[in-house]
Amino acid sequence: MKAKVVIVGGGPAGLAAAVSCHDAGVSDILILERDNCLGGILNQCIHNGFGLHTFKEELTGPEYAARYVAQAAEREIPYLLNTMVLRIEPQEDGTKLVTAVNRDGLLEISAEAVILAMGCRERPRGALNIPGFRPAGIYSAGTAQRFVNIDGVMPGKRVVILGSGDIGLIMARRMTLEGAKVLAVAELMPYSGGLKRNIVQCLNDYGIPLKLSTTVTKIHGHKHLTGVTLQKVDERRQPIPGTEEYYDCDTLLLSCGLLPENELSSQAGVQLSPVTSGPVVTSSLETSIPGIFACGNVLHVHDLVDYVSAEASAAGLHAAEYVKNPVHGETRKLKLRASGGVRYTVPVYAEPERMDSQLKVYFRVGDVYKNAVLTVTAQLPGGGEKQISRRKKNVMAPGEMEQVFLKQTDLAELPEGSEIVVHVASEG
Repeated sequence: MKAKVVIVGGGPAGLAAAVSCHDAGVSDILILERDNCLGGILNQCIHNGFGLHTFKEELTGPEYAARYVAQAAEREIPYLLNTMVLRIEPQEDGTKLVTAVNRDGLLEISAEAVILAMGCRERPRGALNIPGFRPAGIYSAGTAQRFVNIDGVMPGKRVVILGSGDIGLIMARRMTLEGAKVLAVAELMPYSGGLKRNIVQCLNDYGIPLKLSTTVTKIHGHKHLTGVTLQKVDERRQPIPGTEEYYDCDTLLLSCGLLPENELSSQAGVQLSPVTSGPVVTSSLETSIPGIFACGNVLHVHDLVDYVSAEASAAGLHAAEYVKNPVHGETRKLKLRASGGVRYTVPVYAEPERMDSQLKVYFRVGDVYKNAVLTVTAQLPGGGEKQISRRKKNVMAPGEMEQVFLKQTDLAELPEGSEIVVHVASEG
């Protein structure tokens, strides 16, 4: 079986990449999706707030997904559901052998290019080192969201949420609307990990307390959860004796971060970032293996699905260019380096000769910065420095992804060996 472009994942990233790739002139596309329908995580996100950037109107998650499913259907882009990709193997001739399995058996697909769009998963309880038994009543926030929104099942009536990620904040509101009592949202860090608008709309509007610098230090109950102990932590995130507080609850939801789903990427030999756990990519969203591209939450965790779609569209366009151009020579790469309060940048490499008029660089900061100053400078090979961009922002926080635009003309004139430094610090 052959396809010019194979897309792993039929969620918002995979669909947007497929539509963009098709519109760029490559119609031999195959989407592989392990779920029983297209749309990915959006199918269980029944709240509104999607599509303001992409479609200029407010949609629910299923409505947003349906727009892209319809666009893929209009273009007659083929897809396989209930199909699990087992491995991706780069071949000596430059093709990629994609091995997948479904009810029809084992599939081997030869592709000229592969787009990784597998999304991300939640950090499980086992990664959190919470002491106590393993009773029923402990769920990740995404699992509880599926129970309530897809299956119509309430996981419990008295709820404590650990972690202030966006899914946890949204589930605090959802559980309240369904009649449950959300006693508290505890967050280990001294700041929230979610968007400011979700804190206001999901917690403040419903009187749900947010307890910062607080974590779960004990789980009570043997067969079923009967309560949890919350405890304050110090600056080293160690529990402070004497600050224990018991909460009588039957449900604990975990919203402690998302991890890009990169087992396939790692097995294929793609270089991964130690910070994002996603692939290291160029400005063309190409990974360390030529012809393998990455986009969406498998690359790095996004705040808004609109950003996922925009990034995936770019990946689809670059994958089409790769397929249409049979000669894939090396181009000049300028490395981007995170500095100061910046934890990482996406992309890691800029290719001025293959860029559009400007490059959008995504990044996150590692702490809350007030009166923040963002500077982008070029460290020249001879030891000099050139400022490319500088701007101020009142607040930058880890819960919100930031972006900066770099002009192609500014990067094209930099000499070989230059390094682009993205730096954030508080002014004064």
